Amino acid sequence: MSNLLKLGVPKGSLENATVELFRKAGWQISVSSRSYFPGVDDEEMNCKLIRPQEMGKYVERGTIDAGIAGRDWVRENDSDVVEVCEMVYSKVSRRPARWVLVVTGDSKVQGPEDLRGATISTELVGFTRRYFAERDIPVNVEFSWGATEAKVVDGLCDAIVEVTETGSTIRANGLRIVCDLMESVPVLIANKASWSDPWKRAKIETIATLLNAALDAENMVGLKMNAPADRIEAIIKVLPSLKNPTVSHLYNSDWVSVESVLNEKEVRRIIPELIKLGAEGIIEYPLNKII
Repeated sequence: MSNLLKLGVPKGSLENATVELFRKAGWQISVSSRSYFPGVDDEEMNCKLIRPQEMGKYVERGTIDAGIAGRDWVRENDSDVVEVCEMVYSKVSRRPARWVLVVTGDSKVQGPEDLRGATISTELVGFTRRYFAERDIPVNVEFSWGATEAKVVDGLCDAIVEVTETGSTIRANGLRIVCDLMESVPVLIANKASWSDPWKRAKIETIATLLNAALDAENMVGLKMNAPADRIEAIIKVLPSLKNPTVSHLYNSDWVSVESVLNEKEVRRIIPELIKLGAEGIIEYPLNKII
């Protein structure tokens, strides 16, 4: 088939959330533990499972047309790709991942410039080297195979560059964050040649639109009810919504139908108020997409 988009699905921590997100967006991706080639119910797409750490280089080469990976790993590989959009997965975390410069609690280091000639351990070697080189601070950056925090505690290095969300684990180990180097969220990236192809670009943009619509719908629900027309102003005042709620008159009646979209957490608070105001037949329903 001439019109075929090769899509990289992130293997690992984002894998299940990505498959579920595509389901809500309208695509069924089936992943087998024995295969790196998931099935997808779209004849115009072909999927491959790829580690986020490698997604950027394969997209840049054109081995795949587009894929989802953390922005940190795209920058780690200094990948020359198009960043189509951010994909903030609420089921993974609503907080961006932070890559931070860390030292021991008793270290005299107050800023990156205090680490001239120092040894820094990290998984994010390429980005860290460029960060210090751009500031003309000579350092030795070593790749860490894991247990990175322990290395600075044991004196195996002078500082580390580590990923965190809140910094609580770092502080719990008696370490101190000197500064943030980068924030990262999952991003949909595209190969530049693929992005220049009209059909592939349109396909990628459609995927981005529907994935973000599914993300926007997370934790949101629709609420529908009937209410006396003379109580509608009071009901609207307590009913939060993305925009003004929809109100329509019931046939041959002095009642109205009210429909709105709101955060799921708000429902438990406002339903008792709606009942007191005379609302009946209240229905809550899940949403797959908000566009």
